Amino acid sequence: MTEKPTRNLALDLVRTTEAAALAAGRWMGRGKKEEGDQAAVDAMRLVLNSIDINGVIIIGEGEKDEAPMLFNGEHLGSGDGPEMDIAVDPVEGTRLLAQGRPNSVATIALAERGSMFDPGPIVYMSKIAVGEYGRGKIDLDVPIEENIRMLARAKGGDVDDLTVIILERDRHSDLIQRVRETGARIRLITDGDVAGAIMTARPETGIDMLVGVGGTPEGVLAACAMKCMGGEIQGRLYPRNEEEAKHALDQGYELERVLTMEDLVSGDDIFFSITGITDGELVEGVKYYPSGARTHSLVMRSKTRTVREIIANHNWEALMEVSEIQYDRIG
Repeated sequence: MTEKPTRNLALDLVRTTEAAALAAGRWMGRGKKEEGDQAAVDAMRLVLNSIDINGVIIIGEGEKDEAPMLFNGEHLGSGDGPEMDIAVDPVEGTRLLAQGRPNSVATIALAERGSMFDPGPIVYMSKIAVGEYGRGKIDLDVPIEENIRMLARAKGGDVDDLTVIILERDRHSDLIQRVRETGARIRLITDGDVAGAIMTARPETGIDMLVGVGGTPEGVLAACAMKCMGGEIQGRLYPRNEEEAKHALDQGYELERVLTMEDLVSGDDIFFSITGITDGELVEGVKYYPSGARTHSLVMRSKTRTVREIIANHNWEALMEVSEIQYDRIG
């Protein structure tokens, strides 16, 4: 029989996202996306291999933009312990990091082996996400106007009380106009729709809904978090061209099908961690000082629906005695 997780692996995972954030944060505002991403990849891989799991990456790093990779199919963990699917984004928002902008984060999720959706050749999906109040009240098959009205009714407020977060892309021009015409407020973001989806399940962020076309890997990561937090996300694969669509159809993907949260991650014991690299509404960024640094993370488990907020202070002198990574400097 496959070994089941018996402890909260999210408390181990937070070490991986902290390591990625500490390493990548040194590159904030330096204008070098690849260097910051590589630092996070190296740190995340090193720490993840110390955790007692038999893991395989289903949602990897770098497939879309040829960045440094934790590649799909790579086996990570000590090899002992439960068999797990892994989804990673060592730096969600590499451009945000390179430009020193808000909301760059490090994320990782674990779920039972075979439970994560593999998007294959399709790197984008149309998606909608809401927090707990909107669960069961959204439908990607109905117009955005109706989804907004349904959410307003579910939350017991007016449409103009709602704030919708959308990636600022040319492809969303019509969507943005339609949302505006409902009376809802809009928050445009340049990158980072994993964090954007999670914000809908954190009332203090003031975000009620995420809509639009974003990354399919990010959709799976967001589904892992939303399942832990009681929210909901739906998606539909969004081929970029006819060739990509044909490739997907040849592999048996259903392009018109609405993917539910259960389709995106079917496991019932999911672990998720996110650590801020640059400051944002969801988590604060890394704060460096001469003897160490401070990180801010959210860690969660679906089985218990526990969401922990972890503020950690890291001491360079002590950390360097046990780490192969030079967190206290670049290089």
